[in-house]
Amino acid sequence: MNSRATVAVLGAGGTMGLPMARRIAEAGMEVRAWNRTREKAEPLAEHGIELSDTAAEAASGADVVLTILSDADAVTATMEGDVGGLAGADAGSTWLQMSTIGIEGIERCDRLAQEHDLVLVDAPVVGTKKPAEEGKLTVLASGPEEARARCEPIFDAVGQKAVWLGEAGTGTRMKLVINSWLLSLVEGLAETVAFAEGVDIDPAQFLETIAGSPVDNPYAQMKGQMMIERSFEPSFKLELAAKDARLVLEAMERHGLELAMLETIRAQLEEAAREHGEEDMAATYLASAPKQPAAR
Repeated sequence: MNSRATVAVLGAGGTMGLPMARRIAEAGMEVRAWNRTREKAEPLAEHGIELSDTAAEAASGADVVLTILSDADAVTATMEGDVGGLAGADAGSTWLQMSTIGIEGIERCDRLAQEHDLVLVDAPVVGTKKPAEEGKLTVLASGPEEARARCEPIFDAVGQKAVWLGEAGTGTRMKLVINSWLLSLVEGLAETVAFAEGVDIDPAQFLETIAGSPVDNPYAQMKGQMMIERSFEPSFKLELAAKDARLVLEAMERHGLELAMLETIRAQLEEAAREHGEEDMAATYLASAPKQPAAR
């Protein structure tokens, strides 16, 4: 794909979509942006990005139609209908699906792509707001080999690493595996911080003690500090983490797996999200936190 190829970014006003659209434009590609709430995407106009009134308008004539939305229903609602992306997309163009939507969700997209003669590339990303802003996401790409050349300039713009994993759908399954590990880490950390407080150990001292050791983890240091300070400016919203946990559970059940810890993690995230869904996923700690932290 040449550097002036046209990319339609659908969901361009979101936490991930906004910086991704900006970085694609900065890499020299022509970007058309659409977002359901237009004002959220308006900052992109300062970067020379054209804002479209409908998803169909953005997709018309685009080499690549990129979806980056909250869930499978949002993706299909954006693509379907008289003003949806499928109505505007040219036959043979590439649908680059980068949202986290689960196995059933990517299967729905695959059926739609086949019905409209589009080339589906399944490429969810690993990373949150700051990596998206810095172009340091990890892209889990899967799809036809012939689509690589068209997609790689986009991956280079938004990511520090792109891994090609096989046929479409493989990227989504890998993302679910990574999410199962990540959610386990955050929920385990939340309960560790709560346990430390409950037994009169300063959790900051716990983080300091493990720092630089084989059991240390940069993500644990970052999220642990948020938990200790009870400061949850969203990098990745808790409600989306709970959604991701549900997708992991759906995949687990679909494949006949019984994984008790993942079931517990999903329940904890959903409980915390009922009150703190708009805050960072580290706010899952609040579901486990002692009502009265131990005195120091």
